[in-house]
Amino acid sequence: MEIATVIDLGRSALWATIIISAPLLVVGLGVGLFIGVIQAATSINEATLSFIPKLVIMGVTLAIFGGWQLGMLVDFTRDIYQRIPALFS
Repeated sequence: MEIATVIDLGRSALWATIIISAPLLVVGLGVGLFIGVIQAATSINEATLSFIPKLVIMGVTLAIFGGWQLGMLVDFTRDIYQRIPALFS
């Protein structure tokens, strides 16, 4: 196995990770920022006030994007399995 092949596999794995996790991370960041601004404006520093809305919104986001994320993961896995014979020849 050549170094270029390993680097390509690693790059594609990292890219797939970024693409698959992006919707949840962006929504979590947005909700956390919004709740943080509200907490700063009202001087309410309750930990559960930021945790519960993030949990609910991220659950909704996972319900919306979960099928797409699973499809991307299956496509990536198929691509890796199709590359196996070429890796050792």
